[in-house]
Amino acid sequence: MTLTDWPRTAAEPDPETASPAAVSGTPTPVSQTPGTVSETTAFVSETESGTGTKPSPAKLTGTQKWTAGAIVAAALALAGIGLYLSFEHVAAFAFEELRFGSLDKGKLFAVGVDVGIMVMIAVDLLMAWLKRPISWIRYPVWLLTAATVVLNAASGAPKDRAWELLDYVAAGAHGVVPVLFIMVVELGRTSIDRVVRPDQGERDSIPWLRWVLAPVATARIFRRMRLWGVTSYPEMIRRDQQLIAYEQWLKRKYKGDISQASEDELLPMKMAPYGYTVDQALAMPDEQEQAAQERAEEAERRRLDAETRSEVAKAESEAERLRAKGKVEAVRAEVDGQTGQARAHARAQVSAAERAAALEQEALDQALIAEARAREAEAERKEAQEREAKAEADLRAAELERQAAEKRKEAAEADRVAAAEAQAIETQAIAEARQAAAEANRRAAETERAAAETRRATAEADRKKAEEERLAKVALADAARAEKEAAEAERAAAETRRAAAEIERRAVEAEDAAKLKPRERAVRKVARMILAVGGDADQLPLTKIQHELAVTSPGTASEYRQEAAELLAGGYRPEQ
Repeated sequence: MTLTDWPRTAAEPDPETASPAAVSGTPTPVSQTPGTVSETTAFVSETESGTGTKPSPAKLTGTQKWTAGAIVAAALALAGIGLYLSFEHVAAFAFEELRFGSLDKGKLFAVGVDVGIMVMIAVDLLMAWLKRPISWIRYPVWLLTAATVVLNAASGAPKDRAWELLDYVAAGAHGVVPVLFIMVVELGRTSIDRVVRPDQGERDSIPWLRWVLAPVATARIFRRMRLWGVTSYPEMIRRDQQLIAYEQWLKRKYKGDISQASEDELLPMKMAPYGYTVDQALAMPDEQEQAAQERAEEAERRRLDAETRSEVAKAESEAERLRAKGKVEAVRAEVDGQTGQARAHARAQVSAAERAAALEQEALDQALIAEARAREAEAERKEAQEREAKAEADLRAAELERQAAEKRKEAAEADRVAAAEAQAIETQAIAEARQAAAEANRRAAETERAAAETRRATAEADRKKAEEERLAKVALADAARAEKEAAEAERAAAETRRAAAEIERRAVEAEDAAKLKPRERAVRKVARMILAVGGDADQLPLTKIQHELAVTSPGTASEYRQEAAELLAGGYRPEQ
């Protein structure tokens, strides 16, 4: 089987070590490792670091604290001694040999190097205490310390003669204190790291005897432990032993020719430089196939999910389209219904206006008839006045006749007196004849007087009747005049209603042309009603709005009136 896909992770490592990380490149297989590993089995059970990974269960005691304080004081004293010993030598060497120009500049150089070392050491210890160690900072410290050692050794080198054994001892003595100080600093740093991070795993050290007996193989083991983060030396030895045993098994299987083995069987040797164990390397093909199958299943699942989401999206889109279409149809039906209702309402208003105009025309005709009747009543009133005047004249004539009768009565009385005076002279027959004549005249005068009285009473009755007829005619004339004025007012009102109906018809036609909504039509109708009552919205009763617009809620009628007032304030005027 050919490896075509690098696994995401290796097989689960043993609990004692972390899983290896992947790197690029494939170094030489470890099959050439010499067979001296069997000599190190005695060290597998040991941990040369001398410490465990479990934290101390209790805090420092008083004695331990005093001991730690004494150690810190001794380290500071050691640092002071080192600075004191190296300061004069480094300063003089810098002035004399390094051409710093003056002794003061040489001293500044020595102080700068020592202060730099101390600052970096302090920062390293502080960051270790804060659980944020800076791993690379120790290397500049080591470099500067090495430079100080070299400068101190160079300051004690012999001049103008060859080196002797004592010179080498002296040069080495100049580097003892700085090296010792660095060792103390590293010890303190490690101690702080273990105190503040008790759960941090410890890396086992390789026994020195192995370095002596198998330096090349030990160097390879050290390299692999550092590269792949294996902190347990026994675990690393176990891995190496398993790899050697597996390689020997392949040789027995193929009679010493490992090249006949398949690629899957050669995986442990190929993957060993990358931190894989034999079991992890042999499990890689199955894991890769399983991972590939899982990826294929995941891809298929994502594809099916995508198809499902696509179908769901299409179904939702179709449902949304149908809902939108249904809403559009519903709105269209509602608009058509409202438009038809508005048109029917407009036609009803136009029909009502036409009926009102017909009634107004009929009222106008009635007004004309009433006016003709009024003229007839006026003529009858004048005729009654003429009859009254004639009755007055008859009354005056009757009065004159009565006066004449009185005068004739007086004349008859005078004739009777004269007859009485002449009676003595005339004969009795003549007297009786005259008396009979006088009596006849008297009865005639009384009859005439009674006739005159009857004529006067008749004239008085005729006068009263004429007066009553005159008053009746005046009342009729007033009634005719009132009817005429009412007819005039009704005709004016009919003209106003006809003009309003014409304006309403034009407004409805304009609203139909503008395709206004029912509410907009209702607001404009209320605006025209406000204009009809003088332009003051408060003068238009809400009950009239409810009646005209067929709404039951006073609140809705109030909203219509308010919107109509705002519409009029905005400059709306119906088409004239």
